[in-house]
Parts: sequence; structure tokens; C-alpha cells
Amino acid sequence: MHFPANYEYPNAPYFAEYLDFPADANLFEVYEAQTAEILQIYKGLTEQDGNYAYAAGKWSLKQTLGHMIDTERIFSYRALAISRGETQSLPGFDENAYMQQAGYENQTLAQVIEQYKAVRKANVLFMSSLTETQANQLGQANGNSISVRALCWMIAGHEKHHLNVIRARYFPHFS
Repeated sequence: MHFPANYEYPNAPYFAEYLDFPADANLFEVYEAQTAEILQIYKGLTEQDGNYAYAAGKWSLKQTLGHMIDTERIFSYRALAISRGETQSLPGFDENAYMQQAGYENQTLAQVIEQYKAVRKANVLFMSSLTETQANQLGQANGNSISVRALCWMIAGHEKHHLNVIRARYFPHFS
């Protein structure tokens, strides 16, 4: 799936950050590399490591992965709905409110990792089934016009953002 054009997503700072990939990047190769990195990081953690947060009030590593899972589910639902012709504006979400209700801290690290793998696999299968017409489809999400293709890339961009946070803020603790 090729990279989205500028008109396919809002002109906002976090979209620019999330969609900062080389123009010739292949979405499915990006997903594959990210999945491998996430699994390498998280499978090397103990349960205690998974509960580590780099500061008071910040999410643990387990919660951070849970947030990535929740966000991927939401973005992929938006992509599904828009690809199927949904004309209603899809709602936004408050990631902090979601985290308060998620209960990732009550799950084992292995359970959260399994959720991540299942969500990613399902989404890769869904996205690889999209036609060019479906990927081009524009809809409304969180008050913005956005294409199915941009949502698919936003999943990768959101994960890239959190991988950078993990490397910068969590890894120093384990050094």
C-alpha cells in the first residue's frame, strides 16, 4: 500500500510526526519490522520489567503496549468503517480514559503480547485485502477528513512513536 498523499490526512503536527516515513516505504515491511522489534523487546522482559514506568504517572511498559493495541484496534476500525462506505463521523478517543478502564496492569505480560500479535495479524490480513478504491476512500474520524490508507499508515506511525519513547525513556533503566 503506497504512502498517502497530503490531502488524505489532516495538516496537524502529530500527523506529520506519525507519517514521517520514506516515500518509497512499504507498509507491510514496516509492520513486519515493527512487529519483530516489539516482540524482541517485550519477550525479553520479566513480569516485573513489564510493570516498570519511567516516572510517576507514566504508563508501564505493559500499559504502553496495551495502548498501542487499543490504538491499532481503533484506527483499524476506522479504516474498516470508511472502507465500507461509512458516512457518519467516527468518534475520537481519550487514551488516558481508555487506559484507566483497560486493565492491562491486571493481565500477564504474555497475555498482552498475545493480544498484540493477534491484533497485528488480523489487521495485516484486513489491510492486504483492501482494493485501491477502498484504500482511497475518504471519511471522517475525530472531526477530520482521512483516508483508509492514511489510517493504515497512522498505525505504523503511532507504533514508531512509541518505539522511540520506549528506547529513549525505558531502555536506560535496563542498561
